[in-house]
Amino acid sequence: MTVSDLNSISTVYGPVRSWRVGMSLGVDPICETSVCSFNCIYCQLGQIQKITNTRRLFVPTEKVLQDFSASRWRESDIITYSGSGEPTLAVNLSEIAREIACLTAIPQLVLTNGTQLSSPDVVADLQAIDRVYVKFDAASEKIFQRVNRPAEGITLADLRRNLHSFRREYTGYLGIQIMFLPANLGEVEQLAEQLVAIEPDEVQLNTPTRPYPKYWHISSRGGHSKALRPYESVTLRTISHEQAQAVEEQLRRLTGLTIVSVYKPSAATP
Repeated sequence: MTVSDLNSISTVYGPVRSWRVGMSLGVDPICETSVCSFNCIYCQLGQIQKITNTRRLFVPTEKVLQDFSASRWRESDIITYSGSGEPTLAVNLSEIAREIACLTAIPQLVLTNGTQLSSPDVVADLQAIDRVYVKFDAASEKIFQRVNRPAEGITLADLRRNLHSFRREYTGYLGIQIMFLPANLGEVEQLAEQLVAIEPDEVQLNTPTRPYPKYWHISSRGGHSKALRPYESVTLRTISHEQAQAVEEQLRRLTGLTIVSVYKPSAATP
């Protein structure tokens, strides 16, 4: 994406309704194409265009703040850093968060896959964030590589170790997100063991309710309804309501943790 292209696109979008957090205002600190250290088979962005675990500056902080000021931020319940990929890859993430915190007391949330939790700088940056939700979809290396398709060199063992360490240091609200598909449905008991060891404040159970785009498009970051999607997409295989209920009950029994599910009657998705 060129500088002129970036100037024509807002790094802030929404707010959109999230089943987990209410009205969520999205802040995209990447916004050039899809950039992530994972290439998940269910990603709402589709095939990730740049698979990397290297941090750098993508969008100047000033640009994000301008877009924020021009947005409908007052209508949001929470400000969520996500968008076009893995937000912790942006070296100015904490600077953006601090500046926005000077403008409003609305809570801030980072959605992350946890691959940067080995970095002391990232861990320190996230201390200023009210909520951090970390993706954790697999209990075995085989399923991790199959479902999350990480950048070269990233292993489940490293991710698990860094997440455990982060839990000990982070003083905010930690959520663990698990995307259940037919591929990982057989790992519930092993995932429960890991959740007990991590001790998150909340576990969120999901399944691919959004289709997989056939190509990357900037609008996919907001999870638009089908009528508003300007791109072709493929519907993914999901688990059934009955399977989801069984997983929820099993995890609650095995872990004793707070479990929430996308299938709850009160849940609403964009």
